[in-house]
Amino acid sequence: MRYHAIAAMAVAELLLSAASAQTADPPVLKGKDAFGSWRDDKPGTIRLIRPEDLPPPGATRSASNGSRIVRRPAEAVPQVPPGFKIELFAQGLSGPRTIRIAPNGDIFVVESEEGRIRVFRAGDGAAKPAEATYVSDLNYPFGIAFYPSGDDPKWFYVANTDSVVRFPYHAGDVKASGPAETIVQNLPEGGHATRDIAFTRDGSRMLVSVGSGSNVGEGTGRPPGGLETWASQHALGATWGYETDRAGVLSFDPEGKHKSVFATGIRNCVALVVQPQSGEPWCATNERDGLGDDLVPDYVTRVREGAFYGWPWYYLGAHEDPRQIGQRPDLKDKITVPDVLLQSHSAPLGLTFYEGGNFPAEYRGDGFVAAHGSWNRAKRTGYKVVRIRMKDGVPTGEYEDFVTGFVLDDRDVWGRPVGVAVAHDGALLISDDANGTIWRVTHE
Repeated sequence: MRYHAIAAMAVAELLLSAASAQTADPPVLKGKDAFGSWRDDKPGTIRLIRPEDLPPPGATRSASNGSRIVRRPAEAVPQVPPGFKIELFAQGLSGPRTIRIAPNGDIFVVESEEGRIRVFRAGDGAAKPAEATYVSDLNYPFGIAFYPSGDDPKWFYVANTDSVVRFPYHAGDVKASGPAETIVQNLPEGGHATRDIAFTRDGSRMLVSVGSGSNVGEGTGRPPGGLETWASQHALGATWGYETDRAGVLSFDPEGKHKSVFATGIRNCVALVVQPQSGEPWCATNERDGLGDDLVPDYVTRVREGAFYGWPWYYLGAHEDPRQIGQRPDLKDKITVPDVLLQSHSAPLGLTFYEGGNFPAEYRGDGFVAAHGSWNRAKRTGYKVVRIRMKDGVPTGEYEDFVTGFVLDDRDVWGRPVGVAVAHDGALLISDDANGTIWRVTHE
């Protein structure tokens, strides 16, 4: 009997050890090990990139390596972590981008090139939705938001490339019930065209992200009166000329009045959201090109009011851009370092925080980012959805591959993720503007 008891204990210990091995996090790739290409991507891979890990400018040549979009092979399905399931939710869209979920569960999807916003409706757990066109004839829309928060918003806001408009909204509307009211006019056009929009948690301020008109402020020249005169009259970190009110986040009241600069030096804050737990604004940012394969890392970060994030003179702290040497030494010690660095040229375009009930508890509060992929890397990266790992509501700096498999080889890709959103039933929805699809991820 003693032998059998000891043997049983040994077997139990082995089973516990095996279970722990299956559930334990894999090693975190750090430093140079965190850099790689699409061939290294797989669900569960964790990376941590820090400013001190960066190579010098020009360590590799700046590449021009645009992907070729091909039709999705019949057998191709994105890869997800064990225990999750991914399925095709909608197809036949024209370049679907931002996804937002209405309080009643309706799924609003922006088709920027078409100037159109569609609405999809699916009951909890339904695999196929009904759809309608909410509004069309917009000017390259991207960001959308419902206001005020809660179950009964009165307005549906749209950030066009040159303006912010709003429509009267009633819960369940699948078609705009009134004409557009323009509340912000003359947003800067050209260059980066996407404008995202979010409201502060108390509803008192409307934040609008506006990307730069250039890569590193080239061609802007020197402002009249010199840098000192200009700096005393403009927000810290902004540039001049056609970069005025760009490369940062602007603030308005919900009526589009009382404009101010919220944060600057953010080259292209494509996705702008407010974290539900803390109420802090966050940006998913596309950094500059032309400095090599592993410069400059894109990033996801909390956006502090009044903060300057470095563009165009510096990046990720006091790293001076070689194309801006000596231009603004006064700013070197005034730069806010972003929270989470992504591999350079990942091109993050979508961001959401998981507050649903379908995924395991350890995912609650974590972020999800859609990385669209870029042309400026010899060995392609991006083309995936990653998880931003949080601890007690604060980013750890680590990110984890969550959905991969959109790349076929070194030239061809069949999917480019853009938008991410958490559906009413807790599923994660992902838009792909390459083949016009929306994917749905659930936990089994």
